Amino acid sequence: MGMILAENLQQITLEKCAQEGLDNARENLPFSKQSILELKDRIEPGKRDSAVVIAAGPSLHRNDVARKLKDSNFSGTLIATESAMSYCLRNGLVPDIIITLDPHHKRIVRFFGDPDLTMADLEADDYFRRQDLDPEFRENEIKRNKDLLDLVNKHGSRIKAVVATCASRSVVRRCVESGMPLFWWNPFYDDYDIPGSVTKQVHELNQLPCLNAGGNVGTACWVIAHSILQIEEVALVGMDLSYYADTDYLQTQYYYELLELVGKEQIEDVFIHIENPFLKRTWYTDPTYYWYREVFLEMAEEAPCRTYNCTEGGILFGEGIDFIPLQEFLDSH
Repeated sequence: MGMILAENLQQITLEKCAQEGLDNARENLPFSKQSILELKDRIEPGKRDSAVVIAAGPSLHRNDVARKLKDSNFSGTLIATESAMSYCLRNGLVPDIIITLDPHHKRIVRFFGDPDLTMADLEADDYFRRQDLDPEFRENEIKRNKDLLDLVNKHGSRIKAVVATCASRSVVRRCVESGMPLFWWNPFYDDYDIPGSVTKQVHELNQLPCLNAGGNVGTACWVIAHSILQIEEVALVGMDLSYYADTDYLQTQYYYELLELVGKEQIEDVFIHIENPFLKRTWYTDPTYYWYREVFLEMAEEAPCRTYNCTEGGILFGEGIDFIPLQEFLDSH
């Protein structure tokens, strides 16, 4: 059942996000002046030899990734998903670049610190405290949010925000408030050449470059590293695209959506179990993450960079990807 759902996710995602993305792009027009094509010249040439993409999978915490990066004195570019920014900042890492993609108006801003967060918001949505994402979001959420607001405001001017035009106004406001310079791009929603293409509508609206981001912010970081910054050696951490075997189904990202779709009796049937041959362990994934994985593998075979998955866990392995420990990558870069 999980495979069947994964095959239909591209159309489901288009139907879910297209109108919201178009509406947000219109709202963001007054801010979207600086194209992503200007980003390369804002990164020091010496930092463009290699990059580490930091996504927000649970392996970040289980493998103490921040300590390894700090101890290595890595001199390349650090590119983080907005969801991994909190982990980075509270562990003393300031990313050169953060990337944001998801259009959700209330959840995504939490990764920047939400100045309008209330107890009513928390009572209405348990998204952060139930998930196996960032343990720091699970308890004392009001205080954690205040701490993150302070951290982002303190370091924002040092971080370049690469913002998809579908991002919500609340996210854009936080980037601006914290002093982040903004660089804009359009995600591909559909085929640019088909009648009524949403991608074409957005491009005609703002004339910004369109990128195939693979449907998720982690893949977007990798695409931007090699296609915009032209970095030839790109390592990935926190790109689990799956869950550890000891993770309860309730802690998975799309649990409620899947529950509504198939019911409690069939919930187990939608998850897909995959053995990682490099680690001789099995992770499980949901249809959305599985779709992200398949798209990434397809893109990796033709990407103009060497990709190292240094997550040390998860299911992202295959042609075009070197699956190695993070320390091995850092020792040679």
